[in-house]
Amino acid sequence: MLTINMAILLPFIVAILLLLFFRNFSRFHIGWLVIFVPAVLFILLSRKIPFIANGGTITQIIHWIPAYDINFVTHLDGLSMIFGLLITGIGTLVVLYSIYYLATETSILQFYIYLLLFMGSMLGVVFSDHLMVLYVFWELTSISSFLLIAFWFQRKGSRYGAKKALHITIFGGFAMLVGFLMLYFLTGTFSVQEIIATIGQYKSHPLMPAIIILILLGAFTKSAQFPFHIWLPDAMEAPTPVSAYLHSATMVKAGIYIVARFTPVFGGEALWFWLVSAIGLITLFWGSFTAIRQTDLKALLAYSTISQLGLIMTLFGVGSVSLHPQLNIETVLYSQAVFAALFHLINHSTFKGALFMVIGIIDFKVGTRDLRRLGGLMALMPISFTIAMIGSFSMAGLPPFNGFLSKEMFFTAMLHLKDFDVFNIQTFAGVFPVVAWIASIFTFLYSMMIVFLTFFGPYKEQPDVQAEEPSPGMLIPPVILSILVVVIFFFPNVLGDFIIKPAVYSIYPNITDPLIGDIVHWHGFNTELMMTIGIIIVGIVLFMFRDYVRKVFVLFPKGLSFDTLYNNAIDSIDHGAKSLTNFYMTGYLKHYLSYIFMFFIITLGGALFYLDAFAFSMAEDQPVHAFVWVLSPLIIIAAIAVMFTSSRLTAIVINGFIGFAIAMLFVVLRAPDLALTQLVVETVTTALFLLCFYFLPEWKTFVINRKQKTFNIIISVAVGVIFTLIALSVNSGKLFSSISSFFENADELTGAHNIVNTILGDFRAFDTMLEVIVLFIAGIGVYTLIKFKKDKGANKIEDQ
Repeated sequence: MLTINMAILLPFIVAILLLLFFRNFSRFHIGWLVIFVPAVLFILLSRKIPFIANGGTITQIIHWIPAYDINFVTHLDGLSMIFGLLITGIGTLVVLYSIYYLATETSILQFYIYLLLFMGSMLGVVFSDHLMVLYVFWELTSISSFLLIAFWFQRKGSRYGAKKALHITIFGGFAMLVGFLMLYFLTGTFSVQEIIATIGQYKSHPLMPAIIILILLGAFTKSAQFPFHIWLPDAMEAPTPVSAYLHSATMVKAGIYIVARFTPVFGGEALWFWLVSAIGLITLFWGSFTAIRQTDLKALLAYSTISQLGLIMTLFGVGSVSLHPQLNIETVLYSQAVFAALFHLINHSTFKGALFMVIGIIDFKVGTRDLRRLGGLMALMPISFTIAMIGSFSMAGLPPFNGFLSKEMFFTAMLHLKDFDVFNIQTFAGVFPVVAWIASIFTFLYSMMIVFLTFFGPYKEQPDVQAEEPSPGMLIPPVILSILVVVIFFFPNVLGDFIIKPAVYSIYPNITDPLIGDIVHWHGFNTELMMTIGIIIVGIVLFMFRDYVRKVFVLFPKGLSFDTLYNNAIDSIDHGAKSLTNFYMTGYLKHYLSYIFMFFIITLGGALFYLDAFAFSMAEDQPVHAFVWVLSPLIIIAAIAVMFTSSRLTAIVINGFIGFAIAMLFVVLRAPDLALTQLVVETVTTALFLLCFYFLPEWKTFVINRKQKTFNIIISVAVGVIFTLIALSVNSGKLFSSISSFFENADELTGAHNIVNTILGDFRAFDTMLEVIVLFIAGIGVYTLIKFKKDKGANKIEDQ
């Protein structure tokens, strides 16, 4: 049976196989092979639902670097199950949709490789129990999403959107890494489950506020929370299958997952509550408010996604109060904020995924997403209209669609905030339901815009395009999602009992089933229903006068925006980097060597004297061998001679002599291992020099002024003095304990007989591995430069 570890690795393995063996595959669309990956994983995860619903968890471990407590540990519980099902289930539908949407795309293999990389990375994020492994997968989602957003790299907008998403999410990821390391320093473990079990004793630690802020930075940037939301609209330049997958159901939910997973760790903390709930509420309002000014349907959906993510984030923030030590969880959990958050998480994935797909169909068949050029499509595309209506009305929170149920639960949580008597919540308790109600009005308004401006009114014919329904294969995925929207409304407790409640137990391990309750369709004529009726009435009025409503945006000049701030910051960084580069990149090797040597002089020399590490003693030195007295002056004379030679061939020969003389020194000093290595390296380098001799330019003598000569002499002498002092200090001083015992016992410790091999392959294996990686990356760069010459496709890149 497939393990959780293998479930994560399977997409990566298939991506590698596609790259190696299917590069020229053309019998049928490669997506028909790829679709089996998410489909099989979805089925296997579904088989675990009864076990997880009964309170079971699955933890698996693959030992990786045990000495540093870094292991591939996976943990499947109710919370990770929800996200795993969304990643694989929506992933299956997206692959099916892309088979038809990208049927004529020439680089389709790359698309599916990127998609599989992202899928595996997301599964790694939600299943990893180890903080460092989680972070690795977290950054892999940023990299793979960058590749997917920039899939149509010929477009300037795609390149800009990809870089913008990468900049913001990588910044948040690095902040989260620092938070994870601080959390490890605090608790002494990388295991999330162990941290949850032991965090109580560290709640008052002074590092706690910094850890909360850093981890939330990672979550907020990935889930497009205010003010980091600006990357998501520009990411809509990606193909529609990418938007439907990354920006409705998976990537933007990664930050939500982090908040949910760490709620047991930081829940009950005032800083956590105010940051998560307040930022979520601001995002909810700003996303919905900005959405109504959009004329591009994908941009409208982007801002609606930002708004809905803010709603979910707000619910998690409110639900975290239940973990306050002064509150009895049995008396405050009736708000069911976390339950509502998870419920809306699923609902949003269904209706928003369907909406992205149907808008992709409109763009695919009509040739535009501009609301000003659309209208009258209901008669021509009745199935697409039905899907869009179901998705939009669910997003607006209308019955009989699943969004109505979770929206009512959201209002209930906002209204009951006044019952909390911690964190000074009661002072601001009235703000939450008011802002939530206003944001819901805007949500209703833009939902109506999607339906009525696109499908009603007169048909606006586009040149050379006849609007019609796409092939059935492209309609199947959004039809399935829209059916789920309706089915979940009528049978919500099937989802609640088997999927949502186990996830709530993962966040609140001390609660029991009766404390959560069931999802109820009718609560009577309560405040929540009155709020919904008010939203409908006000929303209809605003829709009728939407042109006047949009005039409000005149008060918000485009120059005063976070997008402008981002663009100005990037431009300033680019300008500063260019100025700095032009200052020190002179094109002369002598200048670059001067920079390196001056850095050595300042850092090493400064450290030597600052640490008072200089020491000189000849008490334990051995007598100097006669051969050393002969070889050393020869090496010195040869080194000086190189500077005065007028022939490159002479310089190469003298340099080779120096290398072989040093090898002789090693022999005299009874270090045959080093001597053998030196002989091999010197022979190879001298041979390479001579082989390249023919291609090298003529040796020219440059006239150097006195000032430059003086500067060169000072640097040369200073470097010689510094390294001489360091050598003497290393030989005489004991600032650090000696590592020579490792070398003396190398045979016993490693089983190797050659000390050089032992050092390179064992004692400093990580350093060697990184050097190999650097060479590998350099080789890839050289290969790329050779393969993709400037005249190949450069004119195909869109610059405007």
